[in-house]
Amino acid sequence: MQLPFRRLPPQSTVNVDAPARLHLGFLDPNASLGRAFGSLGVVIDGPATSIEARLAEREQIDGAASEAEHERIALCLARLQAAFGAAPLAIRVNHTPRAHSGLGSGTQLALAVGTAFVRLLGHHASSAELASLLGRGARSGIGILGFDAGGLLVDGGSAGALHSSVPPLLARQPFPESWRVLLVSDNSREGLHGAEERRGLAALEPFPQKLAAHLCHLVLMKILPGAAERNIVPFAHGVTEMQQTIGEYFAPVQGGVFASPEVERALRAVAAQCTAGIGQTSWGPTGFAIVANAREAESALATAREATRGMPQIDCAIVTGRNRGATIRSTQAREPHSDAA
Repeated sequence: MQLPFRRLPPQSTVNVDAPARLHLGFLDPNASLGRAFGSLGVVIDGPATSIEARLAEREQIDGAASEAEHERIALCLARLQAAFGAAPLAIRVNHTPRAHSGLGSGTQLALAVGTAFVRLLGHHASSAELASLLGRGARSGIGILGFDAGGLLVDGGSAGALHSSVPPLLARQPFPESWRVLLVSDNSREGLHGAEERRGLAALEPFPQKLAAHLCHLVLMKILPGAAERNIVPFAHGVTEMQQTIGEYFAPVQGGVFASPEVERALRAVAAQCTAGIGQTSWGPTGFAIVANAREAESALATAREATRGMPQIDCAIVTGRNRGATIRSTQAREPHSDAA
């Protein structure tokens, strides 16, 4: 597992900036053909997870991270040290998106820590290997694949409970540069996660095979061609229909097609005024509206804010798609300089 590069000098620093992702929907939660889930998603340029790491005499975790994120980082480091050898790291968290908001922050934080660790020690491990080691990617591979490549992505799901590898990448389209994404989030809520998420999934009825086939048809013949041809109309219609279908399936455990009625209100108002692909990323509560250009995004932003006036828990922002993965920078310490002849 060794790379042909050496361990970085002790005072070197590795900086990792990992982008957020939107999970646009599952293809087949019931594994009717033997593969579970399968996902459609897109990487966005913000809000990112940003850390810096260096070798240290003792483990240190600080910066803009919650107590739960500190614990998650410590668990990641313990697993990495068990796999690659003891090496204390000092990690500073510069920024993370709000946890359990649907932006994939847990996977990005784990991959950022894992990537920094192996870079500092001169080891090699792919993002997929790090994800498996750190317990990420059990259902969706979008965050892991997006960490490497960015863009609009389709993964092939899992081949079964005993198949622990990351879902394979089936398709990648560049996200059109002129398109914009309106994010609408409800800061008073969290998306389902942990044991609550597992119980919710277990309580659902089997997903009908006919609906799974319909979702695959939408992805293959509407959503991906729309992105490839930079045609927002089929893309938006396909994404909205996919989101409505999968949202209705998850409604019994998340309280509706959207986890937040206020987010839904804002996005329905946007869709009524322009062509927009609307939905909820993962378990929410963050929702999105994908529109054709910056002008329509500004108009959608104004509409969403008007629809949620007097609701301080609702945040709205415009972002772009991102067609590249994480940014990783290594700053090597300078060798000591001697003036001796």
